[in-house]
Amino acid sequence: MKLSPKAVGLTMGILCGLSLLIMTLLSLYASYLTHFSELLIGVYPYYEISLQGAVAGLIWGFIDGLIGGLLFAWIYNFFAPGSAS
Repeated sequence: MKLSPKAVGLTMGILCGLSLLIMTLLSLYASYLTHFSELLIGVYPYYEISLQGAVAGLIWGFIDGLIGGLLFAWIYNFFAPGSAS
C-alpha cells in the first residue's frame, strides 16, 4: 500500500502546527511546558512565548510537519513492497 505524500504532509503539518500553538498558549497562560518552549525560541525565527509567538509557532510547525510528512511518505513509498521501479 502506498501513502499519499500530500495527505501525509498536510496531516502532519496541521498536527505539528496545532501542537506548537497549544504548547505556546499553555506556556503563556499556565506556565506549563515553559522550558521546552524556551528551547524552541532558538530554533524558529520570530517564535516567542506570546500571542504573536503562538501564531509564529503555528506557521513554523505547519511548515516543519508538512516537509517531514512529505519526506516520510516518499521514503515509505520508496521502500514499500511492490514499489520497485
